[in-house]
Amino acid sequence: MTVGVREQPRGADPPRPRPGTRLGLVGWLTGLAVLAGVGYRLWLLLHLAPPTNSDEATMGLAALHIARGEGFPVWFYGQHYMGTLEAYLAAPVFALAGGPSLLGLRLPTLALYALFLLLAWRLTLRLTGDRWFGLLMVALLALGSDRIVKNQLIAGGGYPELNAAGAALALLAVDLATGRPGRRSADVGRPDGRTADTGRPGRRLARWAAWGFLAGLMLWVDPLVLPYVAATGAVLVGFCRRELWGAAGALLGAAAVLGAAPLLLHSLLTGSNPLHAVLKASGANASAGWPDRLHGGLVLSPALGMGFCAPGQCATWQLWWALALPLLLAITAGTAWRVLRTSDPDPAGSATVGPDAVSPRVAAAARLALVLAAVATLGAYTVSSSSGLTPVESSRYLSCLLVSLPALLWPVWTVARHGLRPAATGRRGVGSTLTRSVAVVLLAATLGTAAYATWRAAETVPATRAAEARHTELVNTLRQLGVRHVRGGYWTCNRLTFASAEQVVCAVVDDTLRPGFDRYPAYRREVDSASAPAWVAPAGSPLAEVLDERQRVTPGSLDLVTIEGWRIYLPR
Repeated sequence: MTVGVREQPRGADPPRPRPGTRLGLVGWLTGLAVLAGVGYRLWLLLHLAPPTNSDEATMGLAALHIARGEGFPVWFYGQHYMGTLEAYLAAPVFALAGGPSLLGLRLPTLALYALFLLLAWRLTLRLTGDRWFGLLMVALLALGSDRIVKNQLIAGGGYPELNAAGAALALLAVDLATGRPGRRSADVGRPDGRTADTGRPGRRLARWAAWGFLAGLMLWVDPLVLPYVAATGAVLVGFCRRELWGAAGALLGAAAVLGAAPLLLHSLLTGSNPLHAVLKASGANASAGWPDRLHGGLVLSPALGMGFCAPGQCATWQLWWALALPLLLAITAGTAWRVLRTSDPDPAGSATVGPDAVSPRVAAAARLALVLAAVATLGAYTVSSSSGLTPVESSRYLSCLLVSLPALLWPVWTVARHGLRPAATGRRGVGSTLTRSVAVVLLAATLGTAAYATWRAAETVPATRAAEARHTELVNTLRQLGVRHVRGGYWTCNRLTFASAEQVVCAVVDDTLRPGFDRYPAYRREVDSASAPAWVAPAGSPLAEVLDERQRVTPGSLDLVTIEGWRIYLPR
């Protein structure tokens, strides 16, 4: 069955404005939700939250070297995976600002979050045509628990880019599948009969190139998004396979090669295998029991990684999401598959009326793709040792699941608004009312739990700001003492070097004072060639205890300078 465009009778009133052409209440509320999400994160950045670390400082040092023209790294220093896109985005900020800063490093990640929010809103409208549901998704994604804002704002490599790239890939796939050549204008939900933008050859080729470039780029930046690349690519193959055999396919391939060029060139020149490095880093060589993996991968980490837990922990009541998630995955997959099986295979017709509508089959295929990508992400994480060994910190590997959230909550929203309507009678019964109540409670619990986690994360800001002030005092004290070279722990060194803009250079040692892992070997060479490097250790740390013991064994060998939270040991 097809949906055509009705002719306007003679003498009739002119056509009413298309849905969505006026902002309206839902538009204003959506705009306020976007501003709230971006404003909350900007407030965090201005208060030096979330807390930084040496890994983020490593990306900042790469950006500093790029801004100075001293180097153009392909990979995160000290490894052969995880591209340095964040460093290249921050380098112009450093150059314009006249030097490095934590705020300058994180401004591009804030922009990536804002882009993700807009792309997720647009993707929601394309999949559902419901602007009130779009408002719900924006409001939910505007919230930010501790783990969520760390993934989105810390420039530690890969994570801030993942959500924006995943949403863009899905949106491009929907647009290309909806506006493929040969479809009538009514097929893409334009009630005014005009040809949709997605059908214009120039725009289509640009979308093909954009999808290919993003897919290749993310292959370099972070492979965690590959399930979404594969799933949205399957949508393109399913609806546009003929087009892929022509210029569109060639353009997509060329753009993908261009996006992955840093990875490909480095592999060709050095003979390194990034896949091997990724598998090694994932904990493939470590051991973790299956009970720990299943608990971490399917119970604890999904609630943490999707923003329903307090900083660094999950209360038992917050783990309800671990029960809801598999049900939502199954329900969304089942409803999407039913639409694909029962709807008219002819591409004509639209899921909803309005400029944001797509055909029922395209929308169903996209929702199914997002579910399959989420399942693949969960599965890959659960079988890795990280889920069993470090589930709290490694829950960041589930960052991409937020891209699937519009598909997962759409059936719940539909039932909450309209209930169940039996096909035979068309009337709602007691079962429908009960199901509708459950759906409303589920949506309220999702928003409420995320809001509580956001409040708990905001409560940690004063402590984070105080810790950063103590670190700033450390940097200033070293400068006043004229200390140029120091030795310290891994989580001290690069953070100190970045905060001082390389005025203080640090080499890593372990808790036995032996050389540790230096991501940038030039710093160790410089420190080793110095005459009398100092030692820096957090107060109460194992390294500080070892240095205190050395001071007791050989009195007078070190001069101790203490400031709040830190101990500085100066060789005589």
